[in-house]
Amino acid sequence: MVEYLNLILRLAIWFLLTANLSVVNILIGVSIAFLLPHRHQALGTLKEWLRVLGHIVMAIPLAYYEAFEMILRPHQQEDVTLERVRSRRTSGLIFLDIFLITFTPKTIVLKYHEAGWYEVHRVSQRRQR
Repeated sequence: MVEYLNLILRLAIWFLLTANLSVVNILIGVSIAFLLPHRHQALGTLKEWLRVLGHIVMAIPLAYYEAFEMILRPHQQEDVTLERVRSRRTSGLIFLDIFLITFTPKTIVLKYHEAGWYEVHRVSQRRQR
């Protein structure tokens, strides 16, 4: 099941990059998704995939809330922090984690460190003490 989620993720990225749903583009996307190398070492569990997808669905209203909050009350404080990557994450789950963090307007991932850290830039209204 998780292998299908990896395939769907690759196809979704392909369609987002090309913005073309023609038959030829779908065939190219499917062939590329199958031809890209697969890691068979540690596939993420279905539970982890569903958890991340649930967080993404919950992030949509949060993104709207943060956008309106930034419009109504300007945010002038910036911080760069390190966040730990959950243990045993596959590359697909790491991509979704980075997408989730970057999806909301107040945060963006600046860098992924191979040692297991995300470097995250955040904006806030004022310095927290």
